[in-house]
Amino acid sequence: MDVTKLDFDADAMLSGLQRWVLCESPTYDRIAVNRMQDIAAHDLAVMGAHVERITPHPLAGDCIRARFPHPDAGAPGILILGHMDTVHPIGTLAKLPIRRDGNLCYGPGIADMKGGNYLALEAIRQLAAIGAQTPLPITVLFTSDEEIGSPYTRDLIEAEARRAVAVLVPEPARRGNGVTSGRYAIARYNVNTFGRPSHAGLRLSEGRSAIRTMAETIIAIESMSRDECTFSVGVIHAGQWVNCVSSEATAEVLSMAKQQTDLDAGIEKMLALNDPAAEVSTTVTLGLTRPVWEASPATMKLVAMAEALAKELGQPFRHESSGGGSDGNFTGAIGVPTLDGLGVAGDKFHTLEEHLEIDSLAMRGRMMAGLLMQIDADL
Repeated sequence: MDVTKLDFDADAMLSGLQRWVLCESPTYDRIAVNRMQDIAAHDLAVMGAHVERITPHPLAGDCIRARFPHPDAGAPGILILGHMDTVHPIGTLAKLPIRRDGNLCYGPGIADMKGGNYLALEAIRQLAAIGAQTPLPITVLFTSDEEIGSPYTRDLIEAEARRAVAVLVPEPARRGNGVTSGRYAIARYNVNTFGRPSHAGLRLSEGRSAIRTMAETIIAIESMSRDECTFSVGVIHAGQWVNCVSSEATAEVLSMAKQQTDLDAGIEKMLALNDPAAEVSTTVTLGLTRPVWEASPATMKLVAMAEALAKELGQPFRHESSGGGSDGNFTGAIGVPTLDGLGVAGDKFHTLEEHLEIDSLAMRGRMMAGLLMQIDADL
C-alpha cells in the first residue's frame, strides 16, 4: 500500500501527545506511572483493542498489554514494545514546560519515549481508518520500569516477544532519521564504603571518612573508561551531619560495552575493587544487566524494509548499533527479530532540554505504518 496517502497530521498528533506528556510518570512513583497507564489504556480501548492491565511487582507501576482484533488472533504477530516511565521526577513540568519553538516541542519524556509510543498508536489508527488489514495481528505492550533497567518486567517482555514474529520498539530515532539494529551491553553496580564515625569538630582524627574513600573510588572507577567499555558514576549518597565524619557512602555505576566480552571484563574490574578488610571497607555488587544485541539476518530484513520505506517516503535513512540500552536488548538477544529506534527524532533525552522534532511525528508514523503492513509470517 502507499503509506504516503495516509492522513497523518503532525499538529493533531502533537495535540494528543501533549496530554500524555502532561501526565508526569517517573519510574519510582508507581501511582504516577499508573495515571499514565490509565490514559494509555483508555486510548487503546477506544481504538478497539482488548486491554489487559498487569502488575509486575508491588513496587512497580502497571503494564498495559493490548491486542487488536485480527482474523488470525492468537497466532504469532507483531509486538510494539514501549515504556511509559520516564527519568523526570514529579514537578519537572515547572522547569521543562511543554513549549513549541518552530519545529521543536519540549517536555519531559516527550521524546523518550512517549512520542514514539504515540506515533505507533497513530499508525494503527490510520490503517484502521482506511480499513487496511495487517498481515499479522498486533500486540502493544507498554511497560513501567525501563528507565531503571526493567527489573520487574524483563520476564514479561521476553515471554511476549517469544510469541511474536517481530518486535518493533519506538525508542527515539538515531540521528539522520536512523533506526537501531543492535544495542550495546550494559551493567549496573552498587558501591558502598563503610568508615568510622567521629565528631568532626572535637575528634576528627578518630574518624575514618567513607566519603573520602568513596571519592577516591569514584576517580578510580571513571579512570577505567576505555572505548571498548565505559564507566560512569551517576548517583551518590553520603553523610547526614556536617559535624560528623561520615560512616557510609553509596554510589550507583553504569558501564557499557559494544561486545559482551568487553562488558564481562569490565565487570571483573569493578568487582576487583572490593576491599572488605580495609580500614574503610569497600563493597561492589553487580546489579541489573542488559545483554548485547547483535543484528540477526531477520533483523536485517526489517532494516531493509525500513530503508525501502524511507526511500519511498523521500526520507534519509541509516541504521546502527547503539548505546543507551532499551528493552530491545532483551528481545534481540533472545533471537526475536527486533527493530529499535522507530520513534520520533529529537535530542537532549533525560535532560531539561528534552525535545522532539514535530515533523517527525508524521514522517516516522508513516514508516511504522508501512512496517506493520509489510511484516508477515515469512520474515
